[in-house]
Amino acid sequence: MRLTRLSFRPAVVTAAAAGLLASVLLAPPHAQAAPSLAPQGLAAAEEAATLADNLGDNSAGTYLDQATGEMVVTVTDAAAAEAVEAAGLTPQLVTYGADDLAEVTTALATDASIAGTSWAVDPVSNQVLVTVDSTVSDADLATIEATTDEFGNAVRVEHTAGEFTTLIAGGDAIYTGGSRCSLGFNAVSGSNTPYFITAGHCTNIGVQWYANSSQTQRIGPRVVSSFPGNDYGVVRYDTNISRPGVVNLYNGSTRNITGAGNAFVGQSVQRSGSTTGVHGGTVTATNAVVNYPQGTVTQMIRTTVCAQPGDSGGSLFSGSTGLGITSGGSGNCSSGGITFFQPVTEVLGLGLTLT
Repeated sequence: MRLTRLSFRPAVVTAAAAGLLASVLLAPPHAQAAPSLAPQGLAAAEEAATLADNLGDNSAGTYLDQATGEMVVTVTDAAAAEAVEAAGLTPQLVTYGADDLAEVTTALATDASIAGTSWAVDPVSNQVLVTVDSTVSDADLATIEATTDEFGNAVRVEHTAGEFTTLIAGGDAIYTGGSRCSLGFNAVSGSNTPYFITAGHCTNIGVQWYANSSQTQRIGPRVVSSFPGNDYGVVRYDTNISRPGVVNLYNGSTRNITGAGNAFVGQSVQRSGSTTGVHGGTVTATNAVVNYPQGTVTQMIRTTVCAQPGDSGGSLFSGSTGLGITSGGSGNCSSGGITFFQPVTEVLGLGLTLT
């Protein structure tokens, strides 16, 4: 995804920060607790990712082993395994390297970019996982199968109930026009101008954003909106609404967000949104592609966390680390489902820092 650095215009702020706008405008629904990852776990994840990158085609990614709590680096030969062991990490011998799996994803992007599909490398199974929702026709399914058949066990296709959609709805939280979304994270630019980050499919809908459903409490204007391709938007505060760097846990408390990080497979995460509150799950893929009816979004975080309409734009986090912005998916918080998140680190490349 291409990232363009923007020059943000300054705004006058007259009120001190206190309280959270993000997702506190509704009565708290049921909250779910999820364990936070220890700081040394985050360090090990970063070390594993760097090592896998350095191994190139001799690795196909990393993941957290849920049974042992150890970071695993996939390897294709004994020399790579020795390098992983020398770094104090756990190697896992696999059949397919990064280039092999990249051939699969390239073929899918070229021949099978069909609305209602998603794909990502699954380092645990050493395959490209293609997910097909209920809207994909038999003819399109035949196209997908024709594309994947030549790659044998390097790819698998699974079906999911429901439809991959972006998650917007009319109601409470942050508003524009007749739509409602959730705020993700508060941030500032280098000049200390305050902004908030949400989903791009939300900010595409309207320019001016409000804190109440009657749209009398104005927050400020949209300054960035990127969807499809990406799914992030940035709104500038130009009114005296409080905006500290916390996420609502919907149990009467908040979580301080002290920085941003990159998600990794196997990581335990939580999502906060204005429709369903806080729910937890696991990261199942990074760098995922999802084909919405409105277009393709790439480099997404794929998770088992549920979400529903109105949760769009809400924050994905692990402990005190911000990870992503709720984009869309299938299912709901009764039956479960798949949810995709825009990595927040890319948005911060615009020149923003989480508050």
